[in-house]
Amino acid sequence: MSVNDILVQGAEPLFFLDYFACGKLDVGTAAQVIKGIAEGCEQAGCALVGGETAEMPGMYPAGEYDLAGFAVGAVEKEAIINGSSICEGDVVLGLASSGAHSNGYSLIRKLIERSGVSMDSNADGLFGGKALRDVVMAPTRIYVKPLLKLMAALPVKGLAHITGGGLTENIPRVLPQGLTAEIKKGSWQMPALFTWLQAQGNVTDEEMFRTFNCGIGMVVIVSAQDAARAMELLSGEGEQVQTIGHIR
Repeated sequence: MSVNDILVQGAEPLFFLDYFACGKLDVGTAAQVIKGIAEGCEQAGCALVGGETAEMPGMYPAGEYDLAGFAVGAVEKEAIINGSSICEGDVVLGLASSGAHSNGYSLIRKLIERSGVSMDSNADGLFGGKALRDVVMAPTRIYVKPLLKLMAALPVKGLAHITGGGLTENIPRVLPQGLTAEIKKGSWQMPALFTWLQAQGNVTDEEMFRTFNCGIGMVVIVSAQDAARAMELLSGEGEQVQTIGHIR
C-alpha cells in the first residue's frame, strides 16, 4: 500500500522500513512476515533497508503482533502528478485489484461472522476452488513497475490509489475544481469476493463503492488520444485494464 501511495505522485519508491512489535518473538512468524515484506519490495523495485523488532511483554497477548511500515520515494519537482492538467474528455482507466487489498476488513470480518461460513470454505465453488481464507488474504497488488513504464512512455494526468473511501472518495481527490469523473458501473467484472460479501450483509452499492475497491485497485487518467496506447502498454505488463469512465 505504501509504494502504491507514493506512485500516484509520480514518484519512484526507493526504500521501505518495517516495524514489528509483539509480546514475545516467535521467530518462525517474524521470518514469514519479513519474507513477505521482502517479496513486496522486490515487486516494487525498492530496497528493504532496515526496521525495528520490539518485544513488549504484557502489551500483546501470545500469538498476536503489530506490524507497520513506511516507504520513501523520489520525483523531480516538475514531474509531480497533481491532476492539474486533467480536462473534460479525458479517459479514466481502471487496473484490476488482487482482492480487498488492505481496506474494509472491519466490515469483512463482520460479514464473514454473520455468514457463519468456515474460512476454509470455497462458498460452493464461487471462489474457483480457493478457500475463503486465501481469497480474503490475497496480497495487495503492487502497480509500481508497470506504471513507471507508462509514465516514461506518455503523459499520465492523474492517478488514484483506491484505498479507504473506495472509488467514490479517492478519484475526486485528484480532480481539478469544476470537473467530475463519470464511472460506468458494469464496465468491469466485480470479483466474486465482493459479490459474495455484498450478499451476506445485503450491503448497498453506495456502501460497497465507498468501503471496498470493488475490483479496481488503481485508476489512471489520460487524454483520449493516449488511452489506447496506455491500455496496450499496461496489458503488455500483465495488468488487467478497462476503460471505466471519462472526465466531464
